[in-house]
Amino acid sequence: MVFSCGSRASMESRLLQLALTTSHAVLPSQVYWNSILPNTPKPKAIRDVLWPGGHKGKPVYVGIGATAVSSPFSYHYAATEDQLHVDPTVALFFLEKDMLPGKKMNLHFIKNSNDATFSPQSKHQIIFSSKNLPAILNHFLVKPESLEAQIIKNTIKRCEAPAIKGEEKYCATSLESMIDFSISKLGTNVQAISTEVEKETQKQEYTVGVGVKKMAGDESVACHKENYPYAVFYCHVTQTTRAYMVPLVGADGTTAKAVAVCHIDTSEWNPKHLAFQVLKVKPGTVPICHFLPEDHIIWVPKEIST
Repeated sequence: MVFSCGSRASMESRLLQLALTTSHAVLPSQVYWNSILPNTPKPKAIRDVLWPGGHKGKPVYVGIGATAVSSPFSYHYAATEDQLHVDPTVALFFLEKDMLPGKKMNLHFIKNSNDATFSPQSKHQIIFSSKNLPAILNHFLVKPESLEAQIIKNTIKRCEAPAIKGEEKYCATSLESMIDFSISKLGTNVQAISTEVEKETQKQEYTVGVGVKKMAGDESVACHKENYPYAVFYCHVTQTTRAYMVPLVGADGTTAKAVAVCHIDTSEWNPKHLAFQVLKVKPGTVPICHFLPEDHIIWVPKEIST
């Protein structure tokens, strides 16, 4: 359904009025954010997926491809030989000891070109489940044998796969559900951060600047955007992570504020995970870090004011 500017504004007004008298399940995303996380800025990755931008046309799926079972940010992920040569996420993995000012890294920050936004909770007509796959494909006018259908199926499969030991996971299909999951694990004194790059560039050398900042706590909720007709984030929490905000300067002068997540215990990861093959280390031996792409989000505790 397409709304004109006037009808959209009218609809938003009605939703705001309704929000004053109903439960949070039907609150507009921004109103819910402000009610649960007052005075907390939204990172760009969240601003980019907020409704009412609306889904724009037929979804485009890119990235790891329809044949992949997991993403590089899933612990179950096992890289193929081809991906070791062509996958641009290879350069996103590094060792925690290398995160020092002056350190140079070849990086390519990837943003998923699927620009789908969150669908309002009231618009979730079909439950996000493999049992409902035929209805989901029909709803989005996707042919069952198409590339798009396979990717939708794989996204749901990733979300329904069991968590590894020590991990709690959840696929958020709305901003409200992402907030609820994150604060259920970290409490309400939290903030969301994301990587922001000045401009899109090709893979190039970046230098770590002065001012690497460790975020509060050793527990976080990372949410990775998946390929789906509306925004879906694969969120997971572990108690053995450290998050950093890292200033970077590219060889061409491009600046970035990149979010880095370091996993302290990788003993339960797939031994064939891309990170182990790239860094030439074994599971559980050293902390492994990765930068988050621009459309991924991490929730961390706020620093306590003294």
